[in-house]
Amino acid sequence: MHKPKLQKPKLIEVDMRLKAINEAAAREKSIRHGHPSTLHLWWSRKPLAACRAVLWASLVDDPSAHPDRFPTEGKQVAERDRLFKILEDLVKWENSNNPDVLAAAKAEIERCFEGDPPVVLDPFAGGGSVPLEAQRLGLRASASDLNPVAVLINKAMVEIPPRFAGRPPIHPDARNDLARASGSQETAANRKARISTWSRAQGLAADVKAYGSWMWDEAKRSIGHLYPDVVDTSGTRLIPIAWIWARTVKSPDPAWDGHVPLVASWTLRRARKNKPEIWVKPIVDAASQTISYKVVTNPRGGGGRLRALEARVHSSSRQRDLHSHRRCDSGGLHPGGGTGRAHGGGFACGRGRRGWGQALLFAVVGRSVRSRTRTT
Repeated sequence: MHKPKLQKPKLIEVDMRLKAINEAAAREKSIRHGHPSTLHLWWSRKPLAACRAVLWASLVDDPSAHPDRFPTEGKQVAERDRLFKILEDLVKWENSNNPDVLAAAKAEIERCFEGDPPVVLDPFAGGGSVPLEAQRLGLRASASDLNPVAVLINKAMVEIPPRFAGRPPIHPDARNDLARASGSQETAANRKARISTWSRAQGLAADVKAYGSWMWDEAKRSIGHLYPDVVDTSGTRLIPIAWIWARTVKSPDPAWDGHVPLVASWTLRRARKNKPEIWVKPIVDAASQTISYKVVTNPRGGGGRLRALEARVHSSSRQRDLHSHRRCDSGGLHPGGGTGRAHGGGFACGRGRRGWGQALLFAVVGRSVRSRTRTT
């Protein structure tokens, strides 16, 4: 009668260095550059360090599984300490792409499975931490999720990049980056050597950066004048990081020859602990048939005082047609700004093609040009 082969005890079943894993996982919260959390917000993203540690320790044999090699308790403890040293180096963020550390970790997995490690399956992949770390350890990974956002995240992180691993970029500027960095010209002689330097998915990343910059420049050239930078009352140039718009309709008041915005609430931020309420205050001037807007705050609510910012919007039938996201014929967004960590803004509007649908735009701007941030 055939006896089933007993599963060898794995390292995770015997002992784990939880302190090192917890410290590395906690540190990830402060990582911004290069972390998957910057790709898209996910509600329950698992720490990469914890996933990497659990996967590796679940595949590597505990020394007690090999009594022929480690017959005594002392030798098993010494071998276990050696494995834990690899694990402690493996979970550190700065070693995420360290070839020496990853090679040592992969070697232990290969040794335990004689060159045929199992496939990692995550049927509820979510943010993709498990399949991503499985690939980092040299394992084949399959992932699925019912949420289409999770599927898109996993495609961007674990499905598409491996297809371009080790391949150079196709964009001419990205292809010449290494040559320019070394001060030489791209030639047939150094092209072969240069291609070999594109490890992992660096070629794909260079293409994404190059074509993304091209799209940004083209969009700025074609519609950038509809989203102008602003200058606050102190003369500081500010860049809008968000636009809030509202539909407008022709005023039902026969004495008002203009349009009025359809806004359910003028509140920009409700009062919270140590943070005042911020709202938009419309100022109607019936004599001149204009509307001005101020961003005001309640100084008693705590926090820094926000300077009142005005943007005069001419709501008259003489406004020119400004197409989709339109700006006023007086130059678009009028001066706006903020103080401290608060944000300021201004309004701009333009008349729609049909005469009834204007776009009322509000720009939230940062403190200075150096703090450029875009929202999507």
